Amino acid sequence: MNAMTATYAPDQVDSVTLGTEPATITDVVAVARHGARIVLDPAALEAVEASRARIDALAEDVEPHYGISTGFGALANTFIPTEARARLQSSLIRSHAAGSGAPVETEVVRALMFLRLSTLMTGRTGVRSSTVRAYAGLINADLTPVVYEYGSLGCSGDLAPLAHCALAVTGEGEVRTADGRVLAAAEALAEAGLEPVALSEKEGLALINGTDGMLGMLVLALDDLATLYATADIAAAMSVEALLGTDAVFADDLQRLRPQPGQAVAAGNIRRMLADSPIVASHKGPECTRVQDAYSLRCAPQVHGAGRDTLAHAARVAGNELSAAIDNPVVTLDGRIESNGNFHGAPVAYVLDFLAIAVADLAGICERRTDRLLDPARSYGLPAFLAHDAGVDSGLMIAQYTSAGIVSELKRLAVPASVDSIPSSAMQEDHVSMGWAAARKLRRAVDGLARVVAIEILTSARGLDLRAPLPAGPATGAVLATLRETVPGPGPDRFLAPEIEAATQAVVSGALLAAARSVTEIR
Repeated sequence: MNAMTATYAPDQVDSVTLGTEPATITDVVAVARHGARIVLDPAALEAVEASRARIDALAEDVEPHYGISTGFGALANTFIPTEARARLQSSLIRSHAAGSGAPVETEVVRALMFLRLSTLMTGRTGVRSSTVRAYAGLINADLTPVVYEYGSLGCSGDLAPLAHCALAVTGEGEVRTADGRVLAAAEALAEAGLEPVALSEKEGLALINGTDGMLGMLVLALDDLATLYATADIAAAMSVEALLGTDAVFADDLQRLRPQPGQAVAAGNIRRMLADSPIVASHKGPECTRVQDAYSLRCAPQVHGAGRDTLAHAARVAGNELSAAIDNPVVTLDGRIESNGNFHGAPVAYVLDFLAIAVADLAGICERRTDRLLDPARSYGLPAFLAHDAGVDSGLMIAQYTSAGIVSELKRLAVPASVDSIPSSAMQEDHVSMGWAAARKLRRAVDGLARVVAIEILTSARGLDLRAPLPAGPATGAVLATLRETVPGPGPDRFLAPEIEAATQAVVSGALLAAARSVTEIR
């Protein structure tokens, strides 16, 4: 999948079928964000039963088998007698449900549960089909286990987050209902007509041994960033227009001299946004003596485009991970039960960190354009801070402070989590990915980016209004008109925070992107 042009949010997807084919990015978003129901393919359930038969056979073996008749992690050499194995599985889930901190967002929990279910349906984990059905039933009933911010090191799977989900399936712990109530899992299951699961051999491990949390957050970030990168191109075009910049640098032949695919997409978006602009046309004659614009304008395609190429790489990694069957031990295609290291989160952790770098840099160039619009020494005739009566009014001065504060935070969030490792489990798990932490900070970074882009659009929109009587171009004008439905135009100082929030919602919802697309192609 090409992250540079994709919008992952599905169009009214009511259900997603899990079967022999891997889940897709669109499937994850449909279930996590749009409440799509899960349908289990009967043929895939037969494969689940077949792999379970191998586990049942090994459970009778006098030889120890990891996770079936042994303890876990550093206790892998401890043999567990048959009569204690059900308690072994429930003890595993209870002890590993050790999260702490603030509750994790519902969409993240739904994503990680769906991804774990997708792996269970591969027939490589050895769970019973009844357990698979119970997991799907929990998601379809809109019951979301309460999962906490801290607890995963991103290796041996996202253990604590997934354990909280598994705990809910067994009727313990807490869940959040569709209407926001937090209930004891046993009570919520009873209300929904669902039976708690009594775990059998190997099932506890199968429910917690995956990169599902960090992968779910990666997929959701890809969905968000597909919108934000396109909207950042719109913001850049509006700033170029409001600052009387030139559109000549975005010409296709100039961009082809450096054939980076993301750069070509960004330049094309900006070029189309500026097409037929009376403001741009007003200073194209020989009387304009400006040779070239500042980097934050002129180099927008290069910076935005590099981020788009990073998105494309991250989407490829996500696609590979969605095709994986991650568990330890795993039931192989020829029926062997083998230990492995596929639960290590490094591939996902690296791209989560990579995206955080791209997000910070995109926000940085957006903020520089915002600042330029507010400085009368650089804004080519616009009033200081775009104020109605500069001195009495401060205009958008402090909106830039807000943007700058966010950008500073994003730079800190761009410090990689995946370069860290703290050994655990008595040195058995002596190198971990910290992928969950990388995902959590990326979510915060994406939220910050949306606000920085919104502040640039808020600022450039006021700049365009102040260029009257010259109107904005057709595409930028459509975006301006949509923004003005919730955010008033220039005037004396007002309570600014609600206007920033309204602009942010217009960015995040895709309303401003839709307005631009109503006039021209934006990829």
